[in-house]
Amino acid sequence: MDKQFPLVNRIDSIHQVEAHEWNACVGPEHPFLWHQFFACMEDSGTACPETGWQPCHLLFRRDGLIRGVSPLFVKFHSEGEFVFDYGWASAYERAGGAYYPKLQSAVPYTPVPGPRFMVHPEDPDPQQVRQFLRQAQVSMAQGLRVSSLHTTFCSAEEYEEGPRSRWLQRLGIQFHFENRNYADFAAFTAELSARKRKAVLKERREAQKDVQIQIVSGSDLKEEHLDFLFRCYLDTTSRKWGRAALTRDFFLLLGEKMPEQVVLMLASRQGKYLAAALNFRGSKALFGRNWGALEEVPFLHFELCYYQAIQYAIEHRLERVEAGAQGFHKVARGYLPRLTYSLHWIADSGFRGVLDQVLREERAEITQQRQLLEEEHSPYRKG
Repeated sequence: MDKQFPLVNRIDSIHQVEAHEWNACVGPEHPFLWHQFFACMEDSGTACPETGWQPCHLLFRRDGLIRGVSPLFVKFHSEGEFVFDYGWASAYERAGGAYYPKLQSAVPYTPVPGPRFMVHPEDPDPQQVRQFLRQAQVSMAQGLRVSSLHTTFCSAEEYEEGPRSRWLQRLGIQFHFENRNYADFAAFTAELSARKRKAVLKERREAQKDVQIQIVSGSDLKEEHLDFLFRCYLDTTSRKWGRAALTRDFFLLLGEKMPEQVVLMLASRQGKYLAAALNFRGSKALFGRNWGALEEVPFLHFELCYYQAIQYAIEHRLERVEAGAQGFHKVARGYLPRLTYSLHWIADSGFRGVLDQVLREERAEITQQRQLLEEEHSPYRKG
């Protein structure tokens, strides 16, 4: 790869590049792409070779300076990706192929959209940098003889550039709240239809009965808060998936390496914590991540994860709240459907042709579904 693409090299650990060099390419908008976040994943044993996530990140250099970076992993399973290809793997293996290992450009266990080919703001030709990084990924995939290469939750710009290099396009849907310069939460609810507004205010009243909400971030974030968050996370995963991917060390490292980005929302009653919702703050958005509750309280999930997030974004003048993967129920609470983008390079030409047709049909369905959700189910007043 180095002979063919002399400006790109591979690293096998995020610690093989200086944090300030990596982060200069990422910028302040996307905390999940920061050096610190990948270090938390790697150092905690959450995303490392032992768990089937072998780092092989790419660096683009111009005149000896790092001017582009791309997160990349050799994957031995499809866990923690949220753009599901289990059906693809099963079909390919039934036909006699080996789907794993594969290459994955993503943030582990984090379905948050953002660039996957990050360019330093001072580089004179960002498109060229992205192209070099994309070509280097394909070259690595060919050299390793893997079945496929996946760039998930990429930016819209990267998505549009993908077909030029014969990458297949895939769409998904998430639900985001968009702050229309609301003065406060009441100004937001004033834009809802009367029925939806009444429902939202009722849910907030019910959730807050005898419950206190506390928001903890920065230097106020203590080990006891993160330990309780981890307990909530374990309770959620035991009921939903049966296996916890994130470790206690991961949450503790977040408090150590990224305390200003962590926004932890806690619910308590008479000094006893009941539930927690983990968010991250970027320069423009609040990103909802993990949630859990050790006691059932009506509507507390909606209050802690959705309404408190909206209120926080309004008060801190953030542009939007991204509430994570899935969840049609978010629409009634002010979160509208937004497209997400992924790119897929498939080595086998026959298999690629089959997936191309499948994805064409899927894109049409996703586009129609988003339009229907926005037009027929939007909670906002018409006009």
